Amino acid sequence: MSTDAPHRRTLWEEGRHPARLVVVAALAVLVPVIGLDLLVFGRLGLPFDVVFVLACAAAALAVRPRDFFVVGVLPPLLLAAVVIVLAVTARGVVADRHDVLPQAVVSGLAHHSGALVAGYALTLVVLALRQVALRHAGVLRSSAAPRIPEQSASH
Repeated sequence: MSTDAPHRRTLWEEGRHPARLVVVAALAVLVPVIGLDLLVFGRLGLPFDVVFVLACAAAALAVRPRDFFVVGVLPPLLLAAVVIVLAVTARGVVADRHDVLPQAVVSGLAHHSGALVAGYALTLVVLALRQVALRHAGVLRSSAAPRIPEQSASH
């Protein structure tokens, strides 16, 4: 086998999309699911939770390496945004309709805490695996390695 063969990128090395696009895509996937969940069940339920976890994992696979941080903090912010919007517009779908806004937000987050934990854990695991794969492929430099070799100061 030749060692000069071009390196084929693995699944972990594929993501090349900017964070903004990945976040918009995650929202674009979740909005119709929210609509269907509300139409069929009248509240956010298991379909939303499953798609939320999958959207978090897909975002971690799709984002470019320099935007890992944005996707690393996406799951709680994404769920909070969904719950806040629904608590303001249709409080009864995430909490008791008589709850005050802060209580409705906390209640909505609590009801979907399992999906949040699963989505966040999966996101962090995928980002960590991608980090290792990219370092192994030489795409990312180790923080321990010097970035610019020092030149000797002899004249």
